[in-house]
Amino acid sequence: MESIVELRHLRTLLALKETGSVSLAAKRVFLTQSALSHQIRALEQYYGTALFERKSSPIHFTAAGERLLQLARDITPLVAAAELDMTQIIEGEAGELRVAVECHTCFDWLIPAMDTFRPLWPKVELDIVSGFQADPVGLLLTHRADLAIVSEYVAQAGIVFQPLFAYEMVGICAKDHPLAAKSVWQAEDFADDTLISYPVPDDMLDLLRKVLFPAGVNPARRHSELTIAIIQLVASRRGIAALPYWTVMPYLEKGYVVARQITDQTLQSELYAALRESDDNKSYLDNFCQIVRDRSFADLPGLSPLELPVKP
Repeated sequence: MESIVELRHLRTLLALKETGSVSLAAKRVFLTQSALSHQIRALEQYYGTALFERKSSPIHFTAAGERLLQLARDITPLVAAAELDMTQIIEGEAGELRVAVECHTCFDWLIPAMDTFRPLWPKVELDIVSGFQADPVGLLLTHRADLAIVSEYVAQAGIVFQPLFAYEMVGICAKDHPLAAKSVWQAEDFADDTLISYPVPDDMLDLLRKVLFPAGVNPARRHSELTIAIIQLVASRRGIAALPYWTVMPYLEKGYVVARQITDQTLQSELYAALRESDDNKSYLDNFCQIVRDRSFADLPGLSPLELPVKP
């Protein structure tokens, strides 16, 4: 019997598992929701059974769905490895990849991605440009870096961008802080407290740029270079902070601090990879960005797919 299962179906099932929703999975595999649903219905009609429970959140796969999901986990890495081998055979496999970052919490996902990349591209010299970079794109233009991790898409001559992922920023406070009683924090909740953050310019902090400054709120500040130091200051009621959910989750599980949603819409931040336009055809750069996305969605909670902004 000839199977109707195709590679695109397997990738769709993985996206459903990793994102937990039809809408996010559709964005992940660059389909409309209706097109993704049509794929799933075709499989379900063929096998005569449901693959996941329609009203579950996150998506809960049936036994039949789990079996196809396991097939996807087995097959897609083999296909990716073969395609990578073909690329290296055709285009060569040597080069240099110096990564510059402007994000203090990037190393939570950057190091695992680099560990995955190295054995796949052993002849590519991979390194991190030392220290926090306030202008990583400038390092690209002066050829002191080959890829920059940035939080904003700002069109610039000679630079191209690849979307990595979006993530939720949460407010954190001590367990006995008055704000712990609120499930959602608004801009005014930050007005009379000390905001503890990394020592970066205001326009690089999404909480300030997207939420507080538009509302006319400019709280007192205290800075720390280290995430654990911010957590300790918050836990001892020296102030409050806003950090990525994946960063604070281990401390939430240990009960050091509590996390709360910021605004009714949630505060979403984004990460992009910026590259020189002249390097846009280098396969190892594309593969590195794909590894970042794959590892991050697999390892970090609360991520969502990201697309490049539509040009006006």
